[in-house]
Amino acid sequence: MAIMITEECISCNACEAECPNTAIYSPGLAYNVGGQEYAALSEELTYIVPEKCTECVGFYDEPQCIPACPTEAIAPDPNHVETKEQLAAKKEHLDKVGR
Repeated sequence: MAIMITEECISCNACEAECPNTAIYSPGLAYNVGGQEYAALSEELTYIVPEKCTECVGFYDEPQCIPACPTEAIAPDPNHVETKEQLAAKKEHLDKVGR
């Protein structure tokens, strides 16, 4: 399951520095996957790109963004449920194509 940022976010970006996949972006900023640029997923809140979020699988035992958040605005994303194996495969794919 990818992680998402909820409306409790204050856009402090403490989580952004913790993400080894560079899956977290400031409001309104476009994101990249494999060198391809995409429009921002949110204009109002810091956001996590589900296609890049591996819940830190392959880097850490636990997602690093959750404890970094001072407002507890980061939660599992029920719209992007994935197994540990799927998350590991996503990490391998991102290693190949670039984050």
